[in-house]
Amino acid sequence: MIELEGVPELVDPVLIAAFEGWNDAGEAATGAIEHLEREWKASPIGALDPDDYYDFQVNRPTVGISADGERSITWPTSRFSYARVHLPAQGRTRDVVLLRGIEPNMRWRGFTDEILELAAELGVEMVVTLGALLADAPHTRPIPVTSSATEPGLAGRLGIEISRYEGPTGIVGVLQDRAGQLDVPAVSLWAAVPHYVAQPPSPKATLALLRAVEDLLDLSVPLGELPEDARAWERGVDELAAEDSEVAEYVRGLEEAKDTADLPEASGEAIAREFERYLRRRGDNGPGQGPPSGPGPTSGR
Repeated sequence: MIELEGVPELVDPVLIAAFEGWNDAGEAATGAIEHLEREWKASPIGALDPDDYYDFQVNRPTVGISADGERSITWPTSRFSYARVHLPAQGRTRDVVLLRGIEPNMRWRGFTDEILELAAELGVEMVVTLGALLADAPHTRPIPVTSSATEPGLAGRLGIEISRYEGPTGIVGVLQDRAGQLDVPAVSLWAAVPHYVAQPPSPKATLALLRAVEDLLDLSVPLGELPEDARAWERGVDELAAEDSEVAEYVRGLEEAKDTADLPEASGEAIAREFERYLRRRGDNGPGQGPPSGPGPTSGR
């Protein structure tokens, strides 16, 4: 049972969730939630009871020592926080509930029901799940992010697809499906992490997910040092590829395939999305503070 602590009445709240494990290639999805927690200075509000959902021989608790020498145990679980986000372009604020968790080892249906019961208690209007998968994507190109929704009306309104995926799924897919059964609007965003650089962190994929969140929710996410981390990551992979001719040739093949597939879209649509982000950031910076810092269109989504 989740015991909430110090939660005010929330304004137009949306839940954004990501889980470690099968759904989190390169830790890109949980990295996005961690970034939002830090940049928005999110306040903790509760956690699930880990005894109900986790096998502690698989996800072991950890022992830590505080600055004053006190030992404590941190249990693996899924934790909630919230942040109030200002939307200058819209002249209002809204609240975002963040869930950073671990894919459970058991009782998945009870796990998702408990999350959605909390969402209902908080008045959440939409559930947004983040995921990342390994894919044949070149690290030198924008990280693809695919979007899917639970029902046709929502998909049509947001201009995204109904998922046609068939096959094994993780807790992200189960949570999205259960939200749909309960008529809770739900959208899933998945980043494609280059499979040949699967080890975490994957800042370029995290950045792509955050930009997809910006586009979906029409808000501006403070990016901090993430754009520079993404550029440094790409440079590092470039250097590794240059040392191995087979890897370099393989990457060139992925680039050619990607460029051919994306050619019809090199489009006004991508340019329009980037311009919308620029306007949001300009609104957040305030008048007279100039354009926002950060990479151009090729460094993210």
